[in-house]
Amino acid sequence: MPHAQNDRISPRLLLVGGARPVSLSVDMLELALAQAHARGLPTHVTGRAEALAATERALAAADAVSVVDHTAPGATAAWALTRVAAGERFDAVFALQEMAQVAVAETAEAIGAPGNPPGAIRRIRTKDACRRALAAAGFAQPRVRLCSTAADAEAFVRDTAGPWVVKPRDAMGSIGVSLLSGPDGLPAALELLPDARPFLVEEYVDGDEYSVEGVLLDGVARVLAITEKEKATPPHFVEVGHVLPAELPHAARDEINRQVTAALSTLGLRTGAFHVELWLTAEGVVLGEVHGRYGGDWIHRMLAYAVPGLEVYGLLYDDMLARTAHTACTTHTARTARGGGAAAGSGAPLEATRGAAVRYFTPPPGRLVAVEGWEEVRAQPDVLHAELTVAPGEVIHPLRRSGDRAGFVLVGAPDATQARLRARQLVESVRFLTTP
Repeated sequence: MPHAQNDRISPRLLLVGGARPVSLSVDMLELALAQAHARGLPTHVTGRAEALAATERALAAADAVSVVDHTAPGATAAWALTRVAAGERFDAVFALQEMAQVAVAETAEAIGAPGNPPGAIRRIRTKDACRRALAAAGFAQPRVRLCSTAADAEAFVRDTAGPWVVKPRDAMGSIGVSLLSGPDGLPAALELLPDARPFLVEEYVDGDEYSVEGVLLDGVARVLAITEKEKATPPHFVEVGHVLPAELPHAARDEINRQVTAALSTLGLRTGAFHVELWLTAEGVVLGEVHGRYGGDWIHRMLAYAVPGLEVYGLLYDDMLARTAHTACTTHTARTARGGGAAAGSGAPLEATRGAAVRYFTPPPGRLVAVEGWEEVRAQPDVLHAELTVAPGEVIHPLRRSGDRAGFVLVGAPDATQARLRARQLVESVRFLTTP
């Protein structure tokens, strides 16, 4: 084990949930472990058996690995208490995955480590509960109804002005999300839901979509960047591109930052990362979903490029372990082992001074025969990362959820405008040859 000789004196990091066996999640895990080890933090990773087995190569960098189901209520906290009673030490508890955030909060509370209140994390994980809390505090919110049956949804549609959005109460990746234009389309929308559990119907918000990426340092929310989103044409809401920092007037940016930081305080979040989605409408900011983690779709890599010197995970470890006296703009002084570069020294601004963009391939459905121009794109010096997620012989499905996208190109540039144009240019230069 890389840090066995320091176990008695070094703080230890418990990383709950590990990674899902997909490249995005594995990349996050590798970066999180590298930035922990750069700080001399021994790491213990827990997760479900099948996911640990599928990500074994990345887990080789961990000091210990244990099978614990983070989706089972209370299981991780009970396991951690047993380990602490046996003499193991956990000074910080962290998770990369959305579905592990409740387990992290429960575990941190159980063992006395820094963390968010479990009730606050449960609230933001339950979309309608988060909507109610924000609306009660005076934030603009679309009206929403938790529905158990089609009759519940029909009643809400009948009593409100459309269009509406039908979505699962607790899911990710645009799974089961669709636009409903009228009551006649409700049966088809309900068919798209992933299971028979209660679901949500909410008013559609007409506005440009953004997300806010940031961290909570010393309990204070600090915005790192606002990300502009591009989504596929309704009725589905699959994200096909992100650009940061969003090019917004100063007044709009300031208002977004003000509302997001106030909302996080209202909801009771006090540590870790955050990713808050919102709409900018003619009437102002309307807050969407709130997450106690970094955004997906490679936003962690975009941040690491656009904010020079930022260590997206190391900064959070330092805060949880009280290793630095944070000002508005400080971060750790170590150099990470991979990705993200050298951390800025004391006083370095945590703000985006370069541009980054990711754009996804969304070719027409069909059986893939060949891909042309791919190797040329991969060879470009401004490409930070690129992947294809389909191979010849496989089927490209209609675009209904994030998993239906065919790959992506992530680029860095001197500013957001150049990043946006370059990502689009590279994606459009690749041809997918298909048969029906």
